[in-house]
Formats: sequence, C-alpha cells, structure tokens
Amino acid sequence: MPGDGIGPEIVEEALRVLNAAAKKFGHEFSTEEALIGGSAIDATGTPLPEATVEACKKADAVLLGAVGGPKWDTLDPAIRPEKGLLGIRKALGLFANLRPATLFPELAGACLLRPDIVGKGLDLIVVRELTGGIYFGKPAGTEVRDGKRTGWNTMIYNEDEIARIAHVAFQAAQKRRNKVCSVDKANVLDVSRVWREVVIEVSRQYPDVELSHLYVDNAAMQLVRDPSQFDVIVTGNLFGDILSDEASVITGSIGMLPSASLGSAQPGLFEPIHGSAPDIAGQGKANPLATILSIAMMLRHAFDMSVEADAIENAVHKTLQAGFRTGDIMEAGKTLLSTREMGDKVIACL
Repeated sequence: MPGDGIGPEIVEEALRVLNAAAKKFGHEFSTEEALIGGSAIDATGTPLPEATVEACKKADAVLLGAVGGPKWDTLDPAIRPEKGLLGIRKALGLFANLRPATLFPELAGACLLRPDIVGKGLDLIVVRELTGGIYFGKPAGTEVRDGKRTGWNTMIYNEDEIARIAHVAFQAAQKRRNKVCSVDKANVLDVSRVWREVVIEVSRQYPDVELSHLYVDNAAMQLVRDPSQFDVIVTGNLFGDILSDEASVITGSIGMLPSASLGSAQPGLFEPIHGSAPDIAGQGKANPLATILSIAMMLRHAFDMSVEADAIENAVHKTLQAGFRTGDIMEAGKTLLSTREMGDKVIACL
C-alpha cells in the first residue's frame, strides 16, 4: 500500500531492495498493490476500501508507505486518510507495535544525546500494546458535573491482552539480546499491578530472556540517561505511545526508523514511522531507508528470514559508511543522493 505523498517513491525503492534480496537468496515474492489513505479517498471516496482489506487479509505481510496530506485536511474527520491506517490495524487485529530506535554509528552526529552517552550505543525496540488500555477502555466520555465540564477515561487490561503482548516482546528479545524491560506504574495503578503479575508469569516460559521492570517515569528518564541498557521494552498503549516517540526522536533521524504492527493470526503491517512529507513528494528527495529497513523487519518477523534481514540492514550500514546521504540526513563532506540513487546504492551493497 504505497499511500500518499512520498509513499509511492519510498515503497518503490523498498520493493526493488526486496527483489534484489530475493534474487540473492533464491526466493520469489509476489506483490499486489492496494489503495489506502488519501489516494483511496480520491479513487473510491473512502480511506480504506473493502478490496484493500481483503487483499491484506490474503497476504503474508503488508508494506505501507505513508498516508495523509493537506489536500485532505478539510474532510470530515470520519473519512480522513488517517482513518485508513486505524481501520487496517483493526481489520487485521494488529495488537503489537514494534518500533526500533537504532542509532547508526554513521549518523551519530545527529543524535540529540551527549557524545559520551552516544558512545555506548543505542539499539532497542519498544513493543507497544496497540488495541487496549486507556485509548479504548470503557466507560469514557464527557459531561457537566456540578456545573463543571468533566471528562473521564478508563485504563483497563485483562490478563489475555497482557499475555499476548508479553509473548511478542519475549520472542522479539530472543531474536536480539535476550533482555525485556516491562514498563508500568505498579506503585500507583491497579491495572499496572495486574500487568506486572502477568508479565512475570509469561516470563517463566522464556528462561533464556532476562526480565526487568521500571516505572514509566523512571523509564522515560533512563531512555535519555543511558539508552544502551535497553534491548526490548514492553508496555501498554499510553506509555508505549509516549516512550516510542521519545526513543525514536533521540536518534535524531526519524527518516531512518522502521516499524512493525503484529497480530496473532493475520499478516503484520510494516511501515516507516515518518509521515507522507507532501512538500517534497515527487521530487526524488525522500529518504527510502526507513522503508527499506521496514522490509528487513518484514523478512525477520513475517517470514523468519533473519539472514536476509541482516543482509539488508548491513547493506544500509555500508551505504551510509560510504558517505551517501539523502537531504534529511545530509552533512558536510557527504554525497547527496536522490531517492532512486539511494535505492541503487543499497542494492549495490546488498
């Protein structure tokens, strides 16, 4: 699903890299294109056509570019492009969002942290529960109480919702450095005490993975004090929303970061975390590396092809080491490339 803005450009380069990896390792991938977001509104009047939902459900994995743009900002919120993204997550039952925050050594100068902290490295994944918690809990609403406007929301999780996201986190850690940090607010919130109990219970099924716990306020502090201590962070919807943004922005290069949204039975959805950047769409200026790295996540998590995923990630590293940059990560003394040229360099390194 290329989507809107720079979406078609970056998805095109990612698919070129996927095909190069397929050729290198003797695989064959078949792809089908579907509409979502503003492009779907223009073509069908809805941000998520039923044909798109059906195509996604039949697939083994889904790749998304980006959705939205000022062209559709005046539409009714019920049919805005972003509704397509929320809709496909719901349709596919995607309850786990995996967002890596990785500092590429070649881009260390863009990191917002002190050099001594940067020197320790930054390579973690935030696993965020995506379909429960305070964003979806009932009751919720607003009313006038005693003459005062009042609003309320309910933070609620049951043990099954907690267990399934915990399994995703532990399994992700097994493919990394075997460490999980569960983030909650168990000193204050009843829901967090249940969260912690269930995560501990699930951890017994993964004796090879080290489990630790942090309160969310301390976790937010530790992310900027010493992010090198983290491997996989697992947490609820609200805390994960905040911490994943914090983790990604401290790398200083939002154009470099992929993500994955996973469910239990349906295919996963893989996408860069940046937006549609309509101001540079069609100009060959977009950075395709986050989408290319989303392909690597897709290979690792949807197809269990870790060797192939490593090869793509290494190719991105080599491209950056050779001094090639797009405009968003450009620095003095480096070589500026177009979107297509960056895809060419990654393929050559692969």
